[in-house]
Amino acid sequence: EKYKLTKPIVYFLAIMAMTCWACSFVWVKIVYEYTRPFTTVLTRLIIASSILLVVLIVTRQNQKILKKDYKNFLILALVEPFFYFLGESFGLTMVSSTVGAVIISTIPIFAPFLSFIIVREKISLAHVLGIILSFLGIILLVFEKDLSMSASPLGIALMFLAVFSAIVYSIIIKRLAKTYNTMMLVTFQNVIGIFFFLPLFLFFDFGHVFLKPPDFRFFSSITLLAIFASSIAFLCYVVVIREWGINKTNLYINLIPVLTAIFSYIVLDEIF
Repeated sequence: EKYKLTKPIVYFLAIMAMTCWACSFVWVKIVYEYTRPFTTVLTRLIIASSILLVVLIVTRQNQKILKKDYKNFLILALVEPFFYFLGESFGLTMVSSTVGAVIISTIPIFAPFLSFIIVREKISLAHVLGIILSFLGIILLVFEKDLSMSASPLGIALMFLAVFSAIVYSIIIKRLAKTYNTMMLVTFQNVIGIFFFLPLFLFFDFGHVFLKPPDFRFFSSITLLAIFASSIAFLCYVVVIREWGINKTNLYINLIPVLTAIFSYIVLDEIF
């Protein structure tokens, strides 16, 4: 972060983040064969936090959080991972990986308006055209020819909770990224997130954690979720937000449903 990043590196980081998140929809579906949403989220946060804390200490990137930012860090972890994962985790139990990914890709539709209202980030003509194309794509995927929904309305609503949580997250992270380094931000959002999810795990999942005995498929999927979706993707995303701002960065979220559809076809045999 001490060095100026070139455009190709920022493009790579943006695509890397979206690829990790696209794959996460498939890994979550696999993990749900073995355990429940709260167990899934808490496990991936613990693994991710452990890895990130070690890296943070070894690389000496730890920073003291200013008192004025205590509230911002709590809100950051509240919207993502807490509200985001509540929406995404339960939403994906009701909709397919591809439909879930497409709904998440509506983030660029709503992000410009919220970022304009809150941080006065300008909306360009390209953003408006991208918004229209994205919305048409969502209608094509979510609705049948007779205009009936091809997915659960509650599942769709929960996925939209994740959408708005992600937008608020991007706005807060842009502010905090001016003061704190990327590793610090991603590590503490995961650590704080553990304390938000722990009571829910103890109340709902504790005592009946697994639906069936875990095997290599489970352990590999939950580890991939922790390393790539909860760690590497956010590290890349925060850097890109710092370089490009909210609106341009979030346009790349449109890559997620395309990549998820391909990955779901290969791994889960879902139909395009």
